[in-house]
Amino acid sequence: MNVAELVGRTLAELGVGAAFGVVGSGNFEATNGLRSGGVRFVAARHEGGAASMADAYARMSGRVSVLSVHQGCGLTNALTGITEAAKSRTPMIVLAGDTAASSVLSNFRVDQDALAAAIGAVPERVHGARTAVADTVRAYRTAVQQRRTVLLNLPLDVQVQEAPEAVRIPKVPGPAPVRPDAEAVAKLADFLVEARRPVFIAGRGARASATPLKALAEVSGALLATSAVAHGLFHDDPFSIGIAGGFSSPSAADLIKDADLVIGWGCALNMWTTRHGTLLGPDARLVQVDVDQAALGAHRPIELGVVGDVTSTAVDVRAELDRRGHHAQRQRTGTRWNDVPYNDLSGGGRIDPRTLSRRLDEILPAERVVSIDSGNFTGYPSAYLSVPDENGFCFTQAFQSIGLGLGTAIGAALARPDRLPVLGVGDGGFHMAVSELETAVRLQIPLVVIVYNDAAYGAEIHHFGDADMTTVRFPDTDIAAIGRGFGCAGVTVRSVEDLGAVKEWLDGPRDAPLVVDAKIADDGGSWWLAEAFRH
Repeated sequence: MNVAELVGRTLAELGVGAAFGVVGSGNFEATNGLRSGGVRFVAARHEGGAASMADAYARMSGRVSVLSVHQGCGLTNALTGITEAAKSRTPMIVLAGDTAASSVLSNFRVDQDALAAAIGAVPERVHGARTAVADTVRAYRTAVQQRRTVLLNLPLDVQVQEAPEAVRIPKVPGPAPVRPDAEAVAKLADFLVEARRPVFIAGRGARASATPLKALAEVSGALLATSAVAHGLFHDDPFSIGIAGGFSSPSAADLIKDADLVIGWGCALNMWTTRHGTLLGPDARLVQVDVDQAALGAHRPIELGVVGDVTSTAVDVRAELDRRGHHAQRQRTGTRWNDVPYNDLSGGGRIDPRTLSRRLDEILPAERVVSIDSGNFTGYPSAYLSVPDENGFCFTQAFQSIGLGLGTAIGAALARPDRLPVLGVGDGGFHMAVSELETAVRLQIPLVVIVYNDAAYGAEIHHFGDADMTTVRFPDTDIAAIGRGFGCAGVTVRSVEDLGAVKEWLDGPRDAPLVVDAKIADDGGSWWLAEAFRH
């Protein structure tokens, strides 16, 4: 066995989930090492798509994923997807071939460590046969315990070295709980006792903490909201008001603005979640709970910052309120976008994106995993397509790049094969990533691809005023036919009646993806993006 195979086998024994990538000479043997260790490998058509697949798989499965790429161009092809993962603190290993230190004139030579550092990933390296296992374990430990995306460089000259025999692979535990100190717990309990209209906003760091947060909200009288990435966390709770921020319904926004105490639980409280601060009342106290002290107050001034994990903090504060005998009341309220009246813009061969989204929410099975690309359309599937829990929504938008959605949907589908995978994507993002339709067809993923097609880059069309839009408008393409060309089922939707074809597909074998080419009406600029551009 050589070092390349040993590294792959070591990652397998450490417990990584699936691996994704495009195989070239520089990562061929390491990828086979993963496979021989029992790790599923999914061959993508482009490294960028593979990166998004690996990112989504890790988010939805709770396991470290692997992205396997060739040196140089294989890595640079994947950089946007890796940047998204790094910004989102996705525990992911990027296993990349690298040129030998002596190959200074290699076509493939780039400073891969510097690339990783530049995008917020952690650069690591396999230095030689003697340290190969320790180097690999170190990379895995960083990914798991620090919740980081790690680039593990594997130089070609090191790959071919003979591997040592019988190296023991240690067990690597997940991140340890971070218990808040008693003073911070007491102070947060004081705030909750004094509050009359508290609101919790749970973020990425709270995705595993629904139960303790709901228990604390029950005794403290708090309403429950999430950031976009934690959408679905409180799906079944009658006091949930949905997503906080640009995607908030009007009634949910009013409730948050009226709050006298807002607590961000594992939530950055950034400009998107707070609508540049306009979603927060002028007299509202602001609190953050996070394991990372540097995150506290990073986006907005706060009155109290608590260093602790969400579960431990919620449990301790609940115990303190119980000790004091505090139990507040709260009032239920309807806040669903699907219940908000609107002027239907459908007609002339175009369907209103709200009408499309609402009807699809009724048609599609409730057990679904919804993935979202970026663009002017993004708010519609995010707001109108309900999800069963936080593992039913995959929102790869930390870098806000279009084109990540199709890879995201494939990775989420493989992580949650028990649910119908659904993708909301614009025509721009669809065309950008269209090669991965073949991957979905080859894997026989029953993916519903909803293309919100306005034949343009919608954000620029709607929010750049009277400028010349020649560069961001395109001829209308038959996206349903493109889907059929890849082996998908394809349907063009211009009215609600056309959605009957979606029901027919659902009643069939679902052995190939369905591409829904929805010709959407001009919305004059989506509400959530208009809010962003105003600031």
